[in-house]
Amino acid sequence: MINNKNKNFSKAFGSHLRKLRIEKGFGMREFALHVDMEYSQLSKIERGVINPTIATVLILAEGLEISHTELFDFPFDK
Repeated sequence: MINNKNKNFSKAFGSHLRKLRIEKGFGMREFALHVDMEYSQLSKIERGVINPTIATVLILAEGLEISHTELFDFPFDK
């Protein structure tokens, strides 16, 4: 079960991922195909419904051509 802090972090991560994806000019379906991921999985990550695995974080970063650390570079109030 996800507690509120984890849920809020997942939502912040997903919002940041969406922002980076849009900045790179990818639509959601296009990006899902680009990283060989189900559209529904990407949607759930961006909405903070599910947490991506470490392997998925690396795939997302590579797809965006950024460092994996950049995916975690967003403001978050604990």
